[in-house]
Amino acid sequence: MKTTIPVLQLNSGERLSRIRELEHFTNKLKVKPCSDDQEKVELLLGTFPDKHMRAVVHRAVRFNFPFLQTLTNQSEIRVREDPDFQELAGLASEGEAEDFFRFIDAKTPGSVFTFLPNDSKEHRTSVHHLVSRRFGKLVETRSFVDQQKTCITVRLRERGKQAKKRTMADCQMQEESLYTAFTLRKENLETLEAISYMAAVLGVLPSDFTYAGIKDKRAITYQAMVVKKISPERLLEKGSEFERRGMQISCVRPAFEALKIGRLQGNHFELVIRDLKHHGKHGLAELPQLIEEAVENVKNKGFVNYYGPQRFGSGSCVQIKNTVFEQEASVKLFFTPEDDDDLQNKAKRHFLHTGNAKESLALMPAYKARERLMLRALQRYGSGQEGCTRGWLSLPHSMRVFYLHSYCSRVWNQAAKYRLQKLGFKPVQGDLVWAEHVKGLKDATVELSAPQIHVVTSDEEKNEVLSLDQVILPMPGNSVKYPENLLGQWYQD
Repeated sequence: MKTTIPVLQLNSGERLSRIRELEHFTNKLKVKPCSDDQEKVELLLGTFPDKHMRAVVHRAVRFNFPFLQTLTNQSEIRVREDPDFQELAGLASEGEAEDFFRFIDAKTPGSVFTFLPNDSKEHRTSVHHLVSRRFGKLVETRSFVDQQKTCITVRLRERGKQAKKRTMADCQMQEESLYTAFTLRKENLETLEAISYMAAVLGVLPSDFTYAGIKDKRAITYQAMVVKKISPERLLEKGSEFERRGMQISCVRPAFEALKIGRLQGNHFELVIRDLKHHGKHGLAELPQLIEEAVENVKNKGFVNYYGPQRFGSGSCVQIKNTVFEQEASVKLFFTPEDDDDLQNKAKRHFLHTGNAKESLALMPAYKARERLMLRALQRYGSGQEGCTRGWLSLPHSMRVFYLHSYCSRVWNQAAKYRLQKLGFKPVQGDLVWAEHVKGLKDATVELSAPQIHVVTSDEEKNEVLSLDQVILPMPGNSVKYPENLLGQWYQD
């Protein structure tokens, strides 16, 4: 390999001699690499009194020979083989190791390095430990799933804030540059599946995307999202790649903060009803009138906005939560098939009947990320208690927490039913409403980013200043405001 090490304090003849000596040293190392039980062989590269020049030499050596360590002793620079490079080259490849060490040495702000996919958890753990031990103060590592393959991404840690004083405009510009908000339109895609694909295209982690809630796969959906560390310009550049997977982005703009689950006040639906047929004594001619009457009934009387069956996956999600400490039983529930005879349900039935994770994995469609991750873990660790535990832990956190959210939705349904049975159809003292619905409170909360909650008072109940459709019920959580009446006690129980 030709090198451009700037040994500027030497004349041209000495410089050429020193470069050849370095190349001979590296060739010798490749033939006989050093090990921990042997004395490390070093080469004196030269003496460089100037600090800036020493820094230039260090960078040049590491760029041209990533497998070498450079050491400074007073003004002398010595080089020797880097044992951590050899270890990483054994885990990945020599080419990947070289690219990774160059990535570390460049220290480009906001840059990310992604290793090639590897299905072995032990291998990925070794890579995590090596990178953390050697560069833990400089970088952070995470594993993520990209098209059913698990990769390791390494990101430079953010530097500490500067000590100098900054203006409010400087702070706002810095915060704004951290996040980009956009609207995602998707079709025939789960929200988590769409995020995994976008993260792979942009070279970031799936956890860098935040959203208020997940959307149905079997619909054309629009939802607000925020991505971290990606500029609006870069996001727009990747629009054509997203469109190839049934996604479109719009309303791209800078943002000041990430989104949080539940940070929304409702959804808007446009429904299409197909294959309408008359029944009983009504004919097709009366159909428009019947539809109009039904719509008016909803407008005037409303309806209880329960979570529907799609939220629970035919009840399996709720049952899984009930058996969370019985790992083998919960895995069986996870693979409980539906009545359909498509590929995913055939694969589930095969696993329940045979217990053969390898054969079931071959049958499972590629787009069923959760099922395939679970089957890989079961294939590797078996179908016993340990294998089932590792199977659940093989799912990314955003996927695992989905089942907890599903169970909380069931609790919400029961809370709504209990509220109507016990407290009736009018707002009562202790109910919760948005503060903006209460006259005199709107101006006081308009500057706050998060919606504010107001507790209905006895006077407001008596004077009937609010209506039932303004009452809100909380989703169970850690930092949630609960009603201050009988319903609040029901939640606690």
